[in-house]
Amino acid sequence: MSVTVLFLLGLGLWEAEGRRNRCYFNRTQEYCRCYNLSEETAGSLIQCLAATTVEFRGGELEKYIAFPIRDLDSSAIDTLGSLIIEKIIIRDVLIPEILLARVLRFFSYTNVKELAFDSCVFQGTGDWHEMDGQSLPIQSLSFHNVTSAPLTGNEKAFSSLSTWLATLQNLSVTGSHVTSLPCAIGRVFRALHSLDLAQNSLGDGSLAPSFCQGAFPQLQVLSLQHNNLTSYHSVCESVQLLRELQALNLSQNTLMADPSSSCQWPASLRIFNLSNTGLDKVLTPLPANLEVLDMSYNHLHAVDISLSSLRKLFLSQNLLQAVPSIRNYPVLDTLHLDNNSITELSWDEVKLLGRLQDVVVASNPFSCSCSGAGGLQSLAATGHLGQGWPQNYMCQSPPGYQGWLVVAVPVPVLRCHPAAVVAPLCVALALLGLAGA
Repeated sequence: MSVTVLFLLGLGLWEAEGRRNRCYFNRTQEYCRCYNLSEETAGSLIQCLAATTVEFRGGELEKYIAFPIRDLDSSAIDTLGSLIIEKIIIRDVLIPEILLARVLRFFSYTNVKELAFDSCVFQGTGDWHEMDGQSLPIQSLSFHNVTSAPLTGNEKAFSSLSTWLATLQNLSVTGSHVTSLPCAIGRVFRALHSLDLAQNSLGDGSLAPSFCQGAFPQLQVLSLQHNNLTSYHSVCESVQLLRELQALNLSQNTLMADPSSSCQWPASLRIFNLSNTGLDKVLTPLPANLEVLDMSYNHLHAVDISLSSLRKLFLSQNLLQAVPSIRNYPVLDTLHLDNNSITELSWDEVKLLGRLQDVVVASNPFSCSCSGAGGLQSLAATGHLGQGWPQNYMCQSPPGYQGWLVVAVPVPVLRCHPAAVVAPLCVALALLGLAGA
């Protein structure tokens, strides 16, 4: 195999004193990991030819900036095309952009679908003109904890990459101190379905330019988790132009409402994550056609909303003292209420909850009275009481049952639910009366 092909596989050849420079192949996982590969030990890469995922870890590529990279001959092209590698991970590497720009075009001869950079430093600027009109098979591109030049002012590079980026399906840029995405860059990603911008420094004012007219026209899944967002309505107004948006994650931001705003979320939005956002009340308006709503890990004392299409509602780790009215969600099938302040379930609530497919009420301070213990036992008998039963359902009161598992509390039917005995008894007496007559 030519040195050029080996170079392309490794995105460079590097070395480090005191560490072994070779590759290790896990046949079971079809995973190959290479450490600090040098030009002299490039033959170790041959072990990776049977892998579907190859990880290159550690090294600096500065000394290979002048490495001669010629156009490939037909045998080298055939070799790259025969490889089964589908994912390449570059980790803990200093990468000169000029080198990456010269190498990236050769991925068009491979079957690589995913390219990931983790804890890398991109140095300098690249000459991307050789990528003009070049398409690549890579559908998923991710960057985590990377350092690079600001995106603003780098629009020319994205223009040269536009033929490829216009077909990209998934993009992830996380933990990389991103403060904004220029409007022109968003317009390049014409087919992008999923965008993950978690753990960055995006603020309320930076969202509207990022999602301007024509940017990300096919976007369906957007994660803005753990940024610097505070205005619920500013976020709403910023994503209004994302007409295909189906899932939005705003978790781990500190959100506040603006009562003067009447912003309407995209009608396509079905999945909404507002967990761990500091809410002490439900923010409005909510997307009208929601099917999944997560407001767990907040400070909610009550949830009084009505969503006719809602199927899954997650309210774990709040301050709720009562079960929300199930009648407000006619098609609900999942409700999680664990770690709240609920002490008991009424028999009416048990009947309604029993119609759901997945109910979790674990780790609440249950009063093991008739409705407290009996209601939970009846709900468990339906088979729909989900994770945590019975070990995470314990009595906090009355004193005689404190610390007991709810499942172990005896529930005398006549005393706790007399209707369950009186009704059949009345029927029996009536039948006896008819027989005597």
